[in-house]
Amino acid sequence: MKRTLIRLGVSAVLFVVFLLHTGEWMRFRLLDTLENFTYDARVLLTLPNTVDPRIVIVDADEKSLAEVGQWPWPRDRFAQLLAILFDHYRVKAVGFDFTYPEPDGKSPHRVLADLAQTEIAALPGFQDTVGAMGGRLDYDQQMADAIRGKPVVLGYYFIPRLLKDAKPRTGGICSPVLDRGAAGLYGVEYLRPEGYYGNLQVLQDATPYCGFFDNPTLDDDGVTRRAPLIQMFDGQVYPSLALALARLALGNPAVGFEFDPPEARGALNLERLRVGPAAAAVDARAAVMVPYRGPEGSFPYVSVADVLKQRVDAETLRGKLILLGTSAPGLKDLRVTPVAKAYSGVEVHANIISGLLDGRIKQKAPYYAGIETMLMFVIGLTLALGFSRLSPLGSAGLTIALLVAVTGLSFWLWGDANFIMPLGVPVVFTLLVFLGQLLYGYFIESRGKREISKLFGQYVPPELVEEMAGHPEHISMEGESREMTVLFSDVRNFTTISEKLDAKDLAAMMNAYLTKQTGVIQKYRGTIDKYIGDAIMAFWGAPLPDQDHARKGTLAAMAMVGAVRELDAEFEKRGWPRLNIGVGVNSGKMNVGNMGSEFRMAYTVMGDSVNLGSRLEGLTKEYGVPILVSQYTRDLLPSDWAFREVDLVRVKGRHEPVAIYEPMGPKEQLDPALRQDLARHRGAMKLYRAQKWDEAEQEFFNLKQSGRPHHIYDLFLERILFLRENPPGANWDGAFTFTHK
Repeated sequence: MKRTLIRLGVSAVLFVVFLLHTGEWMRFRLLDTLENFTYDARVLLTLPNTVDPRIVIVDADEKSLAEVGQWPWPRDRFAQLLAILFDHYRVKAVGFDFTYPEPDGKSPHRVLADLAQTEIAALPGFQDTVGAMGGRLDYDQQMADAIRGKPVVLGYYFIPRLLKDAKPRTGGICSPVLDRGAAGLYGVEYLRPEGYYGNLQVLQDATPYCGFFDNPTLDDDGVTRRAPLIQMFDGQVYPSLALALARLALGNPAVGFEFDPPEARGALNLERLRVGPAAAAVDARAAVMVPYRGPEGSFPYVSVADVLKQRVDAETLRGKLILLGTSAPGLKDLRVTPVAKAYSGVEVHANIISGLLDGRIKQKAPYYAGIETMLMFVIGLTLALGFSRLSPLGSAGLTIALLVAVTGLSFWLWGDANFIMPLGVPVVFTLLVFLGQLLYGYFIESRGKREISKLFGQYVPPELVEEMAGHPEHISMEGESREMTVLFSDVRNFTTISEKLDAKDLAAMMNAYLTKQTGVIQKYRGTIDKYIGDAIMAFWGAPLPDQDHARKGTLAAMAMVGAVRELDAEFEKRGWPRLNIGVGVNSGKMNVGNMGSEFRMAYTVMGDSVNLGSRLEGLTKEYGVPILVSQYTRDLLPSDWAFREVDLVRVKGRHEPVAIYEPMGPKEQLDPALRQDLARHRGAMKLYRAQKWDEAEQEFFNLKQSGRPHHIYDLFLERILFLRENPPGANWDGAFTFTHK
């Protein structure tokens, strides 16, 4: 066992180190780099490499600058562009990947407004002429008029952190997709910027749609792998440019969240952001992993100049979603992405829209760190157990199998379930655990195991050698006093059974029985002390300390009773009788160590607590129960366990009475009717000890008639008849004294 525990310790040390990274208490840049590398590799290896014609980028390219003029263009050009897109090409919707926070400086309206502040304003007819021209000279108004009534999404950006004395709001933004009341219903870890840089109010008033294009979720290496679909500002939730356009493509449905389970609305339970019939897998901050289609150019590009001159084929634009962006040198919004180091920002939005419409967005779940933790836990545990049982070559094979399994599972989930599983960190963890286990085995374990085996092999049963080798500092073969739990079991009516079988069948039957019961005890970490014919003696808490000795001993007792029934079919087939057993369990101070004579030594336990355990096993016959545990054991068991109070007894050899119980297991696993019986039984026992014989008799009789009879009810009914005729006196403590073992 020592070998296994130290192997587990090697894995645990590395697990804790990696957990510091996964839990973000101490980030290791190298691990981030490796995880990002494996993510990028999966992206590149699975790119569709197709062009999505549903989304078209109308590009302010070099050609447009040459034909239309120097950037920024006056806004009457954009008014003209919008009119052509909607009226001539009949596009579905238009989104701007830039913002207009200030009035158009090239607008004649602005020039005339400035002149109106000079002496020119006094010239005859000046004011009338300016008034007659009206909005024809106001380019901002012209653009607003071109926007009004059309599905146009204006772009803007949020400011994550405001500088000192900075304005929190510039321009205007549209109405939120979730107001304060709706947003507050969900425990989403919303990104919460402190300000925004919006559009000129006259422009924003012309359309109910807008979308932010900033990305505060960039990874530390500056690569755009994810982008938020929503952000919260001033308690309200606003959509990204991609989300706003996707909503228009779907008929502008409401936005909502999907949780698993539905009634849980915490960030860890957030699965998807739903937009009508479409849904996007999101993380705890409602960000999506960008579903890249391929390298730049995965969406059709047309020049603004060609649109203005109507040189573009009508089918290229009809019914399409339009993103207005710019690729001209000096104006192009470039991003570093997994597919290219210089990638057009407007095409990032296009990829998100396309993925949302197709359901191609892969899920990096809010519980991603939990998945990574569980993967490392399973890998560390598997390698620790594997190295403790396999040869070095077998352990190497196990490590390779784990690497292949993790990688294969990762790619399978990626392709078939659109689910992102951690890969880089688990792979590095696997390799480091393999190396650590290999070094420990080479330098320490082999030598240590030989020394332990040589020292204790002649005294301790072979099944304990491994366990003792794992914790040599806890081992003492000399006698010592410890808090432990002891178990005794015995086959009922074994003498009668043995008389009915010949020696060969009896030996075979007992071998089958003892093998089954030994497996149960070992499963619950018990030490087999000895077999005494059909009886078994076992203990918990030595040779290695075990703070959970009482629970494991009691669970083993309950499992032993169940294991006997598992033998029924085989015994019946072989013509052997059905067995029943009684088990006694006690906890307390015991002397444990290597005891015996100079001719033969045995590692065993002795003491009054051991004797009480043996007495309890004998009392199971008296009370008609398969298991009895003492008050001392019960006090060490979990508080949520149920027990049937059996009696308060004085056993032979002890003056002080001890309460004894039949363990029933965790309360929540019991039938409600049985739990009610147990409560009534406790009440009956109180009446019995208070010498209220009539009331106690009535309670025990009612319990007997409940449909769940028990031998103990008959026993106490008989005892009440005797005590009614032979009152025990006022000083009676309620205990029953046994004069036999």
